[in-house]
Amino acid sequence: MTGIQPGLSLRGLGRNEFPVADWLCTCGQHERARGRRAVIELNARATLGHCPHTTTQTRRTAA
Repeated sequence: MTGIQPGLSLRGLGRNEFPVADWLCTCGQHERARGRRAVIELNARATLGHCPHTTTQTRRTAA
């Protein structure tokens, strides 16, 4: 087994199913959304190859 790869996983998108989304960011941060509205919001925020979890302080230190 090679482990879990970063990305967005969507489940329960059928007509009578409860939608759930899991996003594993490249930095290791995990987010889960439950319900249609929350899944849509997470899907809009999740971007592959870009980590939104870095703080302004971390960016200043790196510069």
